[in-house]
Amino acid sequence: MYKCCIFDLDGTIIDTIDSLAHSISLTMEHFGYQPIDVAHTKTFVGDGYKKLVERALIYSGDDKLTHFEEALAFYEDTFEKNCLYQVKPYDGMPELLKFLKNKGIKIGVLTNKGHERAVECVEAVYGKGFFDLITGESKDVKCKPDPSGAFMTAEYFQAKPWECLYFGDTNTDMRTGINAGMDTVAVTWGFRERAELEAFHPKYIIDHPSEIRHVLE
Repeated sequence: MYKCCIFDLDGTIIDTIDSLAHSISLTMEHFGYQPIDVAHTKTFVGDGYKKLVERALIYSGDDKLTHFEEALAFYEDTFEKNCLYQVKPYDGMPELLKFLKNKGIKIGVLTNKGHERAVECVEAVYGKGFFDLITGESKDVKCKPDPSGAFMTAEYFQAKPWECLYFGDTNTDMRTGINAGMDTVAVTWGFRERAELEAFHPKYIIDHPSEIRHVLE
């Protein structure tokens, strides 16, 4: 019996790609580069905003990352203003989350998005207090795929790793769940292709949130 479900944020519970693409494009344009389209943004995200900025700069031609530090600061400021730009829940996700809450299963968010922006984004879409725990990147939480955040979340819910389901949409998420010894659920509606997820042999691969309900009933 699973006691808790831990969800990645971007590409898993909330479609945030427009906010990310918009913010990184404004950042690149500030330094004289072309905007970053959604398709490339999907491949650049998943490992924290520093990696996003780094990948975008290299893609734009700044191989030596000459603008890296300045671009980080500009992106942080830009994203703070635009983190809710066109964000929305994925089809079927609110229903799954309500189902879990009704079953008494704890729900948490574990993301590489900065903690303050993560809380702001999740609460804007699902409401304050809807999730039992929201954990974003901070000086106290290492970026995924380091499993320490997953362990901290499980401990908070007084659950063992094998009593947790971990949901995510990228290779980083697959490694996180596996590194934590949790049954891992790959979701195909997010930012990466199915083949990337299948390569890690997650416990489950689902194309819609409703497909996992039978495991929890």
